[in-house]
Amino acid sequence: MSRRHYALAAVASLALGLTLAATAVAPPALAAEPSPAAAPSMPAFPGVGFQYLQIPDASGTPVEVGIWYPAAADAPLVPSRVGTYVLKLALDAPVRGAHLPLVVMSHGNGGEFSGHWDTAVALAQAGFVVAALTHPGDNWRDQSRAVHLPDRPLQLKHLLDYMTDSWPGRAALDPARIGAFGFSAGGFTVLALAGGEPDLGTVTPHCAAHPDYYDCTLVRRFPGAAESLAKARPAWTHDTRIRAVVSAAPAVGFAFGKEGLKGVTVPVQLWRAEKDHILPHPLYAQAVRDDLPTAPDYHEVAGADHFDFLVPCNDILRKSAAFICQSLPGFDRAAFHETFDREVVAFFRRTLGG
Repeated sequence: MSRRHYALAAVASLALGLTLAATAVAPPALAAEPSPAAAPSMPAFPGVGFQYLQIPDASGTPVEVGIWYPAAADAPLVPSRVGTYVLKLALDAPVRGAHLPLVVMSHGNGGEFSGHWDTAVALAQAGFVVAALTHPGDNWRDQSRAVHLPDRPLQLKHLLDYMTDSWPGRAALDPARIGAFGFSAGGFTVLALAGGEPDLGTVTPHCAAHPDYYDCTLVRRFPGAAESLAKARPAWTHDTRIRAVVSAAPAVGFAFGKEGLKGVTVPVQLWRAEKDHILPHPLYAQAVRDDLPTAPDYHEVAGADHFDFLVPCNDILRKSAAFICQSLPGFDRAAFHETFDREVVAFFRRTLGG
């Protein structure tokens, strides 16, 4: 396979040939290369660079990362796989600009780095560098550490460390202009990284009262997890380099409380889906809204369900993961994402500059 086809095999469970070197690598070959005839129909994004990397975390575990960034408007566009999507991007093009703001991204439970590629592209078009990781132990391939919530902010911090200390394009970054974006479990992650201190002891009474909620069914999949969470007093990872946060449908919002959120003093844009059946109102986003020390830039999305914050599905996902693709009758996910991406870009521009 040529280097132009950076890919995840996001539908089949393929074994990745991983490297611990923090350099661009090519994932496994696709069953079929994108055909030249199909190329004109692929979404094309002039001036948006893209890199697919694998970097080691603190334990040496390879972590996959996607990076979107400003590139020259005339940089060659290459058909490139990003998750299940084929996009025309300026693959490995030089970074254009200086003193660029950085946004790190955290996906939800069972997701991957590409789940918000449209928001990443919108930010890159607006002059931001965006780096998104696939959380080890909590992704579509591997759920072995899905309830180990303290892992997540630590993993996101390692991504931030890589971007500022080791990424070949780091000279173009402004270390004083860094934000974080997260959805669902990622929304929880970015709040914790920005100074939040959740009390995981609240999970047991929460699940006693709401045994059918998604987070409680997830905990029950792991024998002993409820007892471990009840006793957990982890040292949460924070990073003062985070200057602004976008948290969409944050998981475990009830666990923070006013005391747990008093350390989140940066600007927060908070999103809630009105019809969220995964994280029902008011114990998640609303709990965070009520307990933040400063009122967030709050958005309630009428008619939206939980997965409407994910990038609109293509045919592959509609066939293989229909449960994340189905919006409620009358809700237009694609139209919503135009608004969502615009508001996220505007928020980070206001809070980080640019």
